[in-house]
Amino acid sequence: MKNKFFGDKFTLRIITVAIFIILALAGLGFSIYLFVIAKNMYMYVVATAFAALSVVSGFFNISASVLYYRSYFYGTYIDNIRKKLKPMKSFPNVGVAVPVYNEDPKVVEDTVVNLKRLDYPKSKIRYYLLDDSTEDSIKMEMKRIAKENNFKYIHRVDRKGFKAGALNNLARKMKEEYIAIFDYDERLTNPNFLKDIIPYFQDPNLSYVQTEKTHRKSNLFADSINIFDGFFFKFIEPARALNNTAIFAGSCGIIRLSALRDIGYFPEYVIEDTFFSFKSDLYNYKSLYVPKVYALGKPIKKFTELVKQQWRYNYGDTQFLKYFFKNRKDMKGSPISSMDYLTHGFGLNYISVILIMFTIVSIFIVFSAVPFVNLNVHQIFNVRYVGLDLEVFGSIALILSFLAPVIMTKIYFNSVKKGFMLFALNFALAFARTKAAIAAILKKNPGVHWNRNNESEGNKLVFSVMNTKTELAFATFIFALSFFAAKTNHISGGLWLMVYGFLYLFTTVFLYKYG
Repeated sequence: MKNKFFGDKFTLRIITVAIFIILALAGLGFSIYLFVIAKNMYMYVVATAFAALSVVSGFFNISASVLYYRSYFYGTYIDNIRKKLKPMKSFPNVGVAVPVYNEDPKVVEDTVVNLKRLDYPKSKIRYYLLDDSTEDSIKMEMKRIAKENNFKYIHRVDRKGFKAGALNNLARKMKEEYIAIFDYDERLTNPNFLKDIIPYFQDPNLSYVQTEKTHRKSNLFADSINIFDGFFFKFIEPARALNNTAIFAGSCGIIRLSALRDIGYFPEYVIEDTFFSFKSDLYNYKSLYVPKVYALGKPIKKFTELVKQQWRYNYGDTQFLKYFFKNRKDMKGSPISSMDYLTHGFGLNYISVILIMFTIVSIFIVFSAVPFVNLNVHQIFNVRYVGLDLEVFGSIALILSFLAPVIMTKIYFNSVKKGFMLFALNFALAFARTKAAIAAILKKNPGVHWNRNNESEGNKLVFSVMNTKTELAFATFIFALSFFAAKTNHISGGLWLMVYGFLYLFTTVFLYKYG
């Protein structure tokens, strides 16, 4: 593949690695600079805090660069495996499962009808609709959909274990050798899914195969969100698969039922897929990733949907960290395998908490030169005015963190707008993700509950404001500090903080604009 701006695939990987290394070195370099110019305890505390954040950030940036670089070689790896596969003389029995919970019947019906197009011996395939719905009208519709499309309808009353519980309930009863899972909104686009993927299970130690997941195209907001998954499935998942730590992503994949039963079924957490992947590794099974799209999910058009998704991911990842540290001693893989799961568990926590902490440290940096002095043009460029120097460095760091997603989305997805959207979304989601992690630590309810009393069109602004009070309060606080800095002729610091304030306003803006 050639890119008219950046050259071939390998060059793209090198550019990506360079971006992450520059970010890591810039943070560490600024940390050293802070220690060099520190003259009092206040500045040493600021320098120490920034250094700690830079080390963590640098670790994740370097880890990401390694993953992006290694993903380049996955194409050759999977091709070599594919070449060794023998033609299938007969096909095993497969159960195709669609878990649902109070979903839109029209969307579910579209999924069910499309799955019937799977090209596979009819006598070897059986379809299941796993309905955990609690609303009577929806349950009636699900029964109708299942009956009209020859799906076996299975309904649970208590929803114990969420999606994992529904799948475990099926796995204990079904007689098929493999279970293929699709989400309620995934429309089949390639009917060869089973015939393409089942042959990989010629390896008797293979536990599951995951394929690439993506969503149907929509507006700028939805397509930008899709890039979140795009980066994971195009770069992180292939690199992990080289270490035998490919994550089962919950759908668009196939699991060997005997392996699932051997490891004790799906761990019943809100992100059962990550736990299952790790547990499969603990039992020394192999996993595989096939970078090919077979179904398209429904695009996420509402900010509320995205927040709920990210809340669930971060809540589950935080639970997983505890599970990982408790069981990692039993892992039989290399230290790199452990690192893969560690970075996965900390991933969204890192993105959200680090953003907030960098913002707070930036505030302390701006006010490191208190009391402020009136600066003339000559004094502005005088190195004696440490506060200004710090803001210049800090502003450069902020610009670099902005340019990274913009450059990468331009390289891989040919869109600057989506890069800016990704940057804004990370700030918009920072507090929601952090709250989810705290809720998991405190073992609170694993769901975000926004007040929907003011959601009507006439109260759209009220609804947006009422449900983003934390972000608005934080942004207002930063704006107040920005104003105070500007009033005392600390213009550069004031501008720097004002940018942060606007970034945290994106939570309210996105909720108001996209609902």
